[in-house]
Amino acid sequence: MSKAPLIQSVQVADNQRLVIGWNTGETLDCDLADVISRHTALAPLAAAGVFSQVTVEEWGHGLDWPEGLDMGAERLYQLCREQAGLLSPAGFDEWMKKNRLSLTTAADALGMTRRMIAHYRSGSKPIPKTVQLACIGWDALNNAA
Repeated sequence: MSKAPLIQSVQVADNQRLVIGWNTGETLDCDLADVISRHTALAPLAAAGVFSQVTVEEWGHGLDWPEGLDMGAERLYQLCREQAGLLSPAGFDEWMKKNRLSLTTAADALGMTRRMIAHYRSGSKPIPKTVQLACIGWDALNNAA
């Protein structure tokens, strides 16, 4: 992504779950329990005392914890949107690639401007649920066997 969303705020909701405020205007929950359990390098975050010391990296490009632990904003944004059942920029890009759509052809397919498609693909603007549903509908109409 060329312009990944930036983190503006973070709050600990409970053990291994955060509420993250984004520069896109969204506030999304992020459950990190599965990520922490699958990556041994993140094992120290399983301790509530460590996890609760989360801070926003100086420029909003990620989250920092003690002991040099961090997570990037791009991956966190993708996790947040996926966990909320929303299309992430990476998912939107995958949809375009799967259907061999350029910015222009995706814009035509969805009845949008090329510029908005570029925003959704880069993550500089959140992808509305209506666009996600339009992608599903486009798939159903164009990929029917």
